[in-house]
Amino acid sequence: MDRRDFIMAGSAALASPGIARAGTPEWVQLPTEAYRGKQDDIAFVNRRTGWYGNGQGKLFATQDGGDSWTRVLDRPGTFVRALGFVDERLGFLGNIGPDYFPGVTDATPLYRTRDGGLSWEPVIIDGPAVKGICAIDVHRQPFINAGVLDHRVTLRAGGRVGTPAFLATSRDLGETWASEDMSSLTAMILDVLFVSDEVGFICGATDGDVTQSRARILRTADGGRSWSTVHESSRPWELTWKASFPTPEVGYVTLQSYNPDPAVSARYFARTTDGGLTWTEMPLIDDARVRAFGVGFVDADHGYIGAVPGGLETRDGGRSWTPAGFGPGVNKIRIVRDGTGTSIFAIGLQVHRLDLPA
Repeated sequence: MDRRDFIMAGSAALASPGIARAGTPEWVQLPTEAYRGKQDDIAFVNRRTGWYGNGQGKLFATQDGGDSWTRVLDRPGTFVRALGFVDERLGFLGNIGPDYFPGVTDATPLYRTRDGGLSWEPVIIDGPAVKGICAIDVHRQPFINAGVLDHRVTLRAGGRVGTPAFLATSRDLGETWASEDMSSLTAMILDVLFVSDEVGFICGATDGDVTQSRARILRTADGGRSWSTVHESSRPWELTWKASFPTPEVGYVTLQSYNPDPAVSARYFARTTDGGLTWTEMPLIDDARVRAFGVGFVDADHGYIGAVPGGLETRDGGRSWTPAGFGPGVNKIRIVRDGTGTSIFAIGLQVHRLDLPA
């Protein structure tokens, strides 16, 4: 069965609910299988071809930008926490691992597909045992290869929430992986993002005990050989969560507060304008109900933060925020561009898409 066939096959295919009002870009809720809570990741290799997964071990694929989906994996006991695809065939799936969420029994942290998600195999990781994965980064660095523009791909998979902290790296398209124990630098790894071959970031936390934890951001300037703390919040009950760098210099990181005191209602995010060397905490909203999750910026000023009870949008670099048009609990925001326009995908309790013109 080729990829055109499997997208249309079976009762798992889901139909689109419709499109946005003509002439006005609006978020459209895409047809997805009902799920009890926040779904964690969605990945696209172009504006048409993508995948999303959830904590029930289910993975869905689309070839029409999310207007319809087909279930391509159903593995109870696996928690699909992170996705990363190199192209339409080669991809990786990160599993949160056991002993954190109820019902998660799968101890394999990382899987690979070579056929676009139709089949998956465990990845062997050399080095310290990785407990679980929360983030996968696929970094493509342009270079000249025998007179032709090519891309050097480096893959990184990090985790996890609630400890322990390990980072696995592959420089040969996922054929071999090596892990590193990061626990001396951070208690958790919630996100990994590289903006160049040399410069990258880890969203972390200072302590596995959330009552003691402060949000921590790590930076490397040598491709991950060494890391340093570039930001740490001053408040307990906090973690970082996700990062977005619309330019190599300007970046944003969401900060989560789990403080149960309703009087501690100020919520913040972190912003850098010097390539992550220094960070400034900026106010997001004053509302004790809010917990921030995903973040995605179209450019240095225009971006979104996913949250419960609802997401937020800024058009001035985070100085002011208004309600976003997607659903609650958005954990990951993916921005995909081509010559005809930009599609933004947001996954949370539902999956939404926003199409912008070129």
